[in-house]
Amino acid sequence: MTTFVDGTDLTALDEQARTRFRRRHIGFVFQFYNLIPLLTVEENLMLPLDLNGRADAKGIARARELLERVGLGGRGDSYPERLSGGEQQRVAIARALIHDPALILADEPTGNLDAETAADVLDLLDTLAREAGRTVLMVTHSREVVGVADRIFAIQRGALVERPR
Repeated sequence: MTTFVDGTDLTALDEQARTRFRRRHIGFVFQFYNLIPLLTVEENLMLPLDLNGRADAKGIARARELLERVGLGGRGDSYPERLSGGEQQRVAIARALIHDPALILADEPTGNLDAETAADVLDLLDTLAREAGRTVLMVTHSREVVGVADRIFAIQRGALVERPR
């Protein structure tokens, strides 16, 4: 099976090239945030830019802008352990978007959050991704999360099947 992302055939790339491609073109939002505890919030945001050689003054400005957008302006010097689960997930969303990826992969991004916080985080992810014109591929068991999707797919008997909205 051939898989294309942003015009690139991923199956034609070797492992090192796939790693570089992921680093540049894909943002990730995990259920358990995956923030690095020894790094500040701003340093966690800067990591994808650093890996792509873009951790310059423009990158720092972008990190601070995204922190404002996710409601955490002024918290860049905080460490993840000082943030609530919802705040950590908002940092994770900002980190997934900071390097302007073509695709955002989200694995149960609201799975660890209470219903109200989950709704806020989901709305934030949806708004920021749509504003940036990015595609979000999200895996979830939550009916509430499914409600914001443009298209819904399920795995039935080992096959990927589109379901009606």
